[in-house]
Amino acid sequence: MNIKILGPGCSNCVNLTKATTTAVAELGLDASIEKVEDYAAILGYGVMSTPALVINERVVVSGRVPTLAEVRTLLTAANH
Repeated sequence: MNIKILGPGCSNCVNLTKATTTAVAELGLDASIEKVEDYAAILGYGVMSTPALVINERVVVSGRVPTLAEVRTLLTAANH
């Protein structure tokens, strides 16, 4: 599974990274997590507000930090 956190490194981006890392560990997923801070790359995903969570090249959340439970649900759905 390929996961990307899109954002400039703000506190919300850090919180999303922590939630995602925790959810991946709890679910025991084989996943790579990449932080994307380049604005051109972020815009390439059509994201206008950060942070954003991309799972397997699909933007699943943008402009807010989802809860840990929501991240778990999104990862589980993408893993099937």
